[in-house]
Amino acid sequence: MRVEVRSSEEVQLMKRAGLVVYDVLSRITDAVRPGISTRRLDQIADDCIRKAGAIPSFKGYRGYPASVCTSPNEVVVHGIPDDYRLRDGDIIGVDCGAILDGWHGDAAVTLPVGDVSDEAAELISVTRHSLAAGIRQAIEGNRLGDIGFAVQEVAESCGFSVVREYVGHGIGREMHEAPQIPNYGPPDSGKRIKNGNVFALEPMINAGDFATKVLDDGWTVVTRDGSLSAHFEHTVAVTPDGPEILTVVGETEAELVRLAAN
Repeated sequence: MRVEVRSSEEVQLMKRAGLVVYDVLSRITDAVRPGISTRRLDQIADDCIRKAGAIPSFKGYRGYPASVCTSPNEVVVHGIPDDYRLRDGDIIGVDCGAILDGWHGDAAVTLPVGDVSDEAAELISVTRHSLAAGIRQAIEGNRLGDIGFAVQEVAESCGFSVVREYVGHGIGREMHEAPQIPNYGPPDSGKRIKNGNVFALEPMINAGDFATKVLDDGWTVVTRDGSLSAHFEHTVAVTPDGPEILTVVGETEAELVRLAAN
């Protein structure tokens, strides 16, 4: 298993793709409200990606029909945008990828729709904190298992569960590259992390049991017990100065860094 090591110049090229994804998710965050359809969110994303001179990573990938994945409530990941209109109290995961000048960026966010339950709000917060904890471990000399252990520790300490079947991954010229990065498992295990590695870290956390199933469309993954699920993701470069998040800017990055330090 070859894990790519990127030059600082290549990391900056990847950051340009990452910032396209950041802009898409920022626009979708502003658009999410009761009554909007997931198909409309996909249209917003597609327009934004193409106006930036980029290409949607997801559209056509293994036959996937849309530019983003929209995953409401019990949908864990890979939900296909359709005519479903968001309702007050829903949560919605949105996963986006973009290719710019041959390099991929990939990120996801889970958003509340109107007034959500305390459980839903806590699930979103804990999943975001678990991602921050994983990012904190993305430093040279650590092992991949340190990332998964940090994610799992945050999630399970709050009574939630970590999805097993879907994991983080390397990213670069291809959307999915080696290595696979589970969001669970023992620390001090797996390959050593090196400066120049670039990872898409993406915990998927369930309010109930971690078991999932795929619906008949061959894409949509849901919790087996019908419980809520949340998903956060960032593209992260390992640098001598620590983890660099390539899919956020400014105060958003600073906030995640603060989360990772706690």
